Amino acid sequence: MKVSVFREEHFNAAHRLYNPEWDEATNTQIFGKCASPNYHGHNYDIVVKVTGEIDPQTGFVVNIVELSNIIKREVVSRFDHKNLNLDTEEFKNLNPTAENIVIVIYNLIRPHISEHLDLQVRLYETPRNFVEYPAGR
Repeated sequence: MKVSVFREEHFNAAHRLYNPEWDEATNTQIFGKCASPNYHGHNYDIVVKVTGEIDPQTGFVVNIVELSNIIKREVVSRFDHKNLNLDTEEFKNLNPTAENIVIVIYNLIRPHISEHLDLQVRLYETPRNFVEYPAGR
């Protein structure tokens, strides 16, 4: 019998959606105000879902305190109050769309979660705009 455990964390970051292969007009047409050369920010919420069998010795699927520490160490400390385009290695050459950010977050967390557990990350860019990776679980 599998159970899913969820942990929510939060970070604030600025970014600019921009394709350097396009001119300013095309970037503005595709990305709208998100292509502003002055950047813009979001209050991101991360929901990490870990699914697996309950450990009979602990009663846990995953230790929620350890999960919180992993997210804070690998994601929040790396991205909170940063300009994703300028201040992070992960987005130096990767457009920091919500879709790309959620995959980067997943890849930062995955090595720290036991292989026998399923992992899914949901990223809220706004209360109404969010993405999930992997999809369809």
